[in-house]
Amino acid sequence: MRDDPSQYTKKLAMLFNSPEFLFVFLPLVLGVYHLLNRREGRSALYWLIAASLFFYGWWNPAFLLLIGASITINFLFGAAIRDTVGRQRKLLLITGIAANLACIGYFKYTGFILGNLNALMNLNLNAGSIVLPLAISFFTFQQIAFLVDAYRNAVKENDFARYGLFVVFFPQLIAGPIVHHREMMPQFGHQLAGSAIARNINIGITVFAIGLFKKVVLADTLALVADPAFAMAQAQQGLSFLDAWSGALAYTFQLYFDFSGYSDMAVGIAIMFGIRLPLNFYSPYKARSIIDFWRRWHMTLSRFLKDYVYIPLGGNRKGRYRRHINLMITMLLGGIWHGAGWPFVVWGALHGIFLVINHAWRNLMGRTTNEALRQLNRLIALPLTFVCVVVAWVFFRAPTMEAAQFMLAAMLPRPDTFAAGLSWSKSLVSALQDHPLTLLIEPLSHNPAHTTAAVVLVFSALVALLMPNTVNLLGTSHPALSATVPEQQNNRLRSLQWQPSLPWAVCVAVLLFACALFSTGLSPFLYFQF
Repeated sequence: MRDDPSQYTKKLAMLFNSPEFLFVFLPLVLGVYHLLNRREGRSALYWLIAASLFFYGWWNPAFLLLIGASITINFLFGAAIRDTVGRQRKLLLITGIAANLACIGYFKYTGFILGNLNALMNLNLNAGSIVLPLAISFFTFQQIAFLVDAYRNAVKENDFARYGLFVVFFPQLIAGPIVHHREMMPQFGHQLAGSAIARNINIGITVFAIGLFKKVVLADTLALVADPAFAMAQAQQGLSFLDAWSGALAYTFQLYFDFSGYSDMAVGIAIMFGIRLPLNFYSPYKARSIIDFWRRWHMTLSRFLKDYVYIPLGGNRKGRYRRHINLMITMLLGGIWHGAGWPFVVWGALHGIFLVINHAWRNLMGRTTNEALRQLNRLIALPLTFVCVVVAWVFFRAPTMEAAQFMLAAMLPRPDTFAAGLSWSKSLVSALQDHPLTLLIEPLSHNPAHTTAAVVLVFSALVALLMPNTVNLLGTSHPALSATVPEQQNNRLRSLQWQPSLPWAVCVAVLLFACALFSTGLSPFLYFQF
């Protein structure tokens, strides 16, 4: 059983979509930062550190001690690693990594480990009530990467204040992107001209509005379909074929728009301060293979797993079979990173298997001369990849293995499925012929929430699968790092790209109005539980 993200609603009131953040915290921090930065960058740096610590401490001030100790200890370990030679250097690295893993292991995995020991050995071990600190997975991974890079002589800066801000910078602190010291620390403390500040704020508001729309209008509405379906799976009753697929698809798009919405908001806030965060999403559901999917989904996690797990294990340098083993280990660790539960382990294992099959299939396609097979590959690549991702998300979302199995069983077609589908289709056609307005009016009067959710599900699919993404829309403004991608050169997108104009101001206003219209209260971001 995983943590319920709703537990953070009471503990963390200052969400990106909360009034205190939008109308008090962000304007105050941004205004003071730019006033200080015009005079002396160092004071602005300290102000941003203090604001970020306040932002984190709003959830639970006691955990400021944890993140403060983590920052200090890792910085000292990094300095010691750089200043040491010989075997002691490697010992310091191992000790530093072990300390980080012990910290995250205690808070995140103690209950899971003891629960499995109790089940296997008929014990009654109890860890008590351990509260999972917000962002521990993110700031721990960032600092492990820092220690490894210090060992590799890749750390150039030795400034404690910049290092501290690299860890606690509030836009990305809670749910990423997972930033790297070499791309963030050099950006801190730079002074900007007034025109650059104004342009950055305009770009930042636009990106933030897009992210807020994804979260409030799309993700939170899709939860109205996803949550009841998975609740029925947990109760193991009342789940039809249509309910199961509707719930799985709704969660597929809910997770994407919730997490990419957070990432967009983080990028938008950061650019207001003149700081560019790394890109974290690039239309992942347009991927034509699982390999391509992981180049587009949670890109900073993929980068970390590749650079600090997969390549150190040997990558693809030690033969095909060793590469497959390395892929499986990497994805299993990626699954465990997300949470302490067997569904996460299975989710990671599934993606490891998908990647192994994908590499094998790619090798076959590289050798074959059968044009029909190549054409079939091009035809099924996108839908097959999407279905694999949807099936894996069932384990990611389900609170237990039993719930996941029940959901997947309901998603399998049964003898009566096609008959029911045919009957429903005939009813739909008849209704459209006889009373075309009934479908629009009656559902709204009977269950407006479900009708709205169904419309949003269709709209979300169209947005995720067909429309340009945030990077495409911002074009040459480059609000995020590593945002230069081939699709940006597509001439069809140039007319849609952002510019400081009245039409774009109206678009942003419409997005914000829709957010206000759909807002029904604060809801936590899904990745807060990781």
